[in-house]
Amino acid sequence: MSKKSIYSIFAGILFCFPFVNAYEVDTYDFLMPNAYPHSDELYLCTPIRISPHHNYYIVGFQPNASMHTAHHMLLYGCAEPGSNESVWSCGEMQSNYVDKMYTTANPCRSGSQIVYAWARDAPSLHLPEDVGFLIGKDSPIKYLILQVHYMHRFPEGKTDNSGVFLKYTKRRMPRQAGVILLGTGGKIPPKSVEYMETACQINEDKVIHPFAFRTHTHGLGVQVSGYAVRHNDNGDTWQLIGKRNPQLPQMFYPVANRSPISKGDVLAARCVMNNTRDHTVRIGATNNDEMCNFYIMYWVQDDTPLEQKYCFTDGPPYYYWRMTNFNRIPDFDSNIS
Repeated sequence: MSKKSIYSIFAGILFCFPFVNAYEVDTYDFLMPNAYPHSDELYLCTPIRISPHHNYYIVGFQPNASMHTAHHMLLYGCAEPGSNESVWSCGEMQSNYVDKMYTTANPCRSGSQIVYAWARDAPSLHLPEDVGFLIGKDSPIKYLILQVHYMHRFPEGKTDNSGVFLKYTKRRMPRQAGVILLGTGGKIPPKSVEYMETACQINEDKVIHPFAFRTHTHGLGVQVSGYAVRHNDNGDTWQLIGKRNPQLPQMFYPVANRSPISKGDVLAARCVMNNTRDHTVRIGATNNDEMCNFYIMYWVQDDTPLEQKYCFTDGPPYYYWRMTNFNRIPDFDSNIS
């Protein structure tokens, strides 16, 4: 499958339904081009270049993958792709790894941000009315990169076309969508329950409206929760954004509270990890490692999304909320849903 810009693909739309909310929505099939996962725990990337002459708004994502094939998928927006190849090896935490079949590079060379994420057979995601991810001419996103994490190697001669069907429109959306990813480093001691926590203050003069959240861990995650924290004279106010058992389908779920978040507020996330193993487990790229991620998808009204795309701390034992000036820190709620 040859790689084409979204602009060039418009001449032969693969699927179209005439009007949704009074504007036309088309579909682009963004799939792995018969990729061959030749080893276990392999991350592969493939790009599309967005036309620099037009603006497009992504308004929905329909996954085309199975958790039996793909451990997870990420869709990155980039200013520049990590490689000019049609497929390359792109495990970000494996920068010293040399792949004998594929070029090794990060998903993005510059301007990296996450647009969408999928795991555990999560269903389609459709954005709220008048909300879309701006890509192309007036956006810093000039390329989209599909990253697929394959846990297991494929038999010789078998290839893969996992990916996502992108729903997009040319109509201007007054509300631009964005994603900020909260996560940690750190390690989990053997036979123990560990809290992995992160927090970052919003320092940009913008108002964001959260509408969806997603959690991601590997096998040890018990619960992941995210909050907006507001400091005041009477103590911190913790507004729950979302909470989920990460062993359930890792889709974007509606937020628990849509209250706007603005400059001076703090975004915070916690992963509760139950390490039943006899050895320490560290944050890393493979399924034998762990991850602690909380994604917040939001929109801004007649503005651009946050320049800040990521919020990471070192995690345990180097960082906990209790080491900061937070107060009224929420207890762990064992009633997992």
